[in-house]
Amino acid sequence: MSVRVRRIYEPPESDDGLRVLVDRLWPRGLAKDAARVDEWPKGLTPSSELRTWYHSGEGSYDEFRRRYEAELDAPEAAEVLDGLRTSVREGQVTLLTASKKPEQSHATVLAELLTS
Repeated sequence: MSVRVRRIYEPPESDDGLRVLVDRLWPRGLAKDAARVDEWPKGLTPSSELRTWYHSGEGSYDEFRRRYEAELDAPEAAEVLDGLRTSVREGQVTLLTASKKPEQSHATVLAELLTS
């Protein structure tokens, strides 16, 4: 089972497997056909309030992670997360984000949860 995180603006690669956009909003300036997104589970994205708080610079990544994981415990998000876990067991999954720092984003949190 393999999960990786990539920026949505990078060209698709043949070994991406299932391409999953994990951002709530569609990335600016990117045509949908060029993105080759297979799934867009908005139920896994951080709430607007959490995103605003984190991007305002008020909190640390560790605190963001803690709050995001708490949001993922909600029944709807947990159900979507379980569905994605099934996809991971079946093959390669690439989580896509527009974040400029994917290593400090919700996509990395998701990748770690999916492989633990």
